[in-house]
Amino acid sequence: MSINHTDWCLQEAAQVSQIDYIAIGERLRAYRIGRQLNADQIAEKLQISRAAVYRLELGKIFKLETLERLAVLLDVSFSSLIGSDTEYFDNALGYFERMRQLEAKSTRILSYFDPFSYLLTSPAYNDQFVTMLGESRPKDFTDEDGLKQILILSILNERKETFLKHKFKVRQIISLRQIERFLHIGLVGRLDLPPSVRMERALLARREVEHLIDLIGAESNIEIFVIDDSLPSTTFQIFEQPHASYVAVSPYRLGELPNIDTGIASVASAPEVVDMYKKMTLGLLDRASSGNSARQLLIDLLAKL
Repeated sequence: MSINHTDWCLQEAAQVSQIDYIAIGERLRAYRIGRQLNADQIAEKLQISRAAVYRLELGKIFKLETLERLAVLLDVSFSSLIGSDTEYFDNALGYFERMRQLEAKSTRILSYFDPFSYLLTSPAYNDQFVTMLGESRPKDFTDEDGLKQILILSILNERKETFLKHKFKVRQIISLRQIERFLHIGLVGRLDLPPSVRMERALLARREVEHLIDLIGAESNIEIFVIDDSLPSTTFQIFEQPHASYVAVSPYRLGELPNIDTGIASVASAPEVVDMYKKMTLGLLDRASSGNSARQLLIDLLAKL
């Protein structure tokens, strides 16, 4: 007897682990937000109630057919929606919502960002990031793009608030060479700004690095590792949770010359993928400086520039 793709995906998910309906609901919410659809719009298109949409996002899933229709509506594969395959996001909005969900349930995060994680930026960085996004807008920027940026900023700030409140453990890998570039370029959205503005933004970048230095050793849940080497342009996070681990890979950039418009991000939970990233991360940690040594590397870099 032949087996269709949907049944195969369900069998795959069941073989890997018990199907996590709550996680399916979380992915559904992330994909919905990424498509900038509200619950009323989903309900209208599927001819179900708004309450039913919210129940689905809470993991209260009763009909397989509804999930299949949702996958088509949200333009994602059924296997990604149920978690039997890698989750792909073609927009930063849905991806950052998925990050928010994973961070809220994590006990520890291993991460590498260029230049460093948005979670570790100063309170003043939020407003400066808005300025950089404004400077980097393309000529064909629309009102819809503006709304998407507002939603992304809201999620980013919520993620930072969650981090400050729950204080889950973070081990952050930072490239000294990328920090040097960050200091040279400054907090800008484009390079053709007046010299006086570029100078001011370079000073703001220094303040962010000074804030990073202050975090080293000051917070027990934050470990910062500095490596004197160039690292990949694609960033990643490993989310360690009580019963699962995830790897998120992102092309989006939240530092100087930001990019929240173009790229394909992914989230994977396959053990072999997680293990490969953990092995790579441990190798980087072995080569990196931490504690007072990491602090001194950053202080010396500031003194040279």
